[in-house]
Amino acid sequence: MHPPLRAVAALTTAVVLALPLTGCTSGDDWSRPHPEPTAVGAPGPGFVDPADPPAPEATATPRPGSWTGVHPPDGYRVVLLTTGDDRPTKTLVKAVEDWAEDEHVDLRTVTATHPARLIPSITDALDLHPDLVVSVGNDLVDPLATVTPNHLSQQFLVVGAELAEPTGNVTAVDWSGASFRGEGLGMSSTYDATTFTATRCAAAIRAGAAAVLTGVTGIVLWLDRH
Repeated sequence: MHPPLRAVAALTTAVVLALPLTGCTSGDDWSRPHPEPTAVGAPGPGFVDPADPPAPEATATPRPGSWTGVHPPDGYRVVLLTTGDDRPTKTLVKAVEDWAEDEHVDLRTVTATHPARLIPSITDALDLHPDLVVSVGNDLVDPLATVTPNHLSQQFLVVGAELAEPTGNVTAVDWSGASFRGEGLGMSSTYDATTFTATRCAAAIRAGAAAVLTGVTGIVLWLDRH
């Protein structure tokens, strides 16, 4: 006897919703209490001036490699929120995954596969209560601008793009060939997909994570000197 169609549909939906959530070290149950994450190590000279930190929404240009001394604690809970299958997005996703593996980050992924799922995908990421949500994909910029001001206790890191008016919980890493800002402005005239190299994308996730872990948030890190 075949199960009712409604039951089959419900099961299919549950499977589809579960598929985007993956983990590098996801043996940890994220529903259990979790200590406030603290940085392991400290940034080097030229990251930001500790005596005169950048103001909210400011742009800072860190010295290349000044972030390499900062690491997340083991088990740092990160959700990679992504959309799109273009080469720059794929390169950024790979950089985040490699960083998570190298740093023993507990990474889970939420992928928005349809425009109608952009804001719901952000909600899915928030529901996991991670230490950090890392956003990759230009189509997420405008939805993030809508959602993030209502969740100020959640840290977000946008890599390869930026919000036009970020709140203090949204940090971005950008460069001349990226710099997509949304708000109906279209793609930047300086956009260049070839600038999304594996080396630059790896630097972007590490620099951005260092900023969040050391409390330098709500700004744009500019990596043109990398």
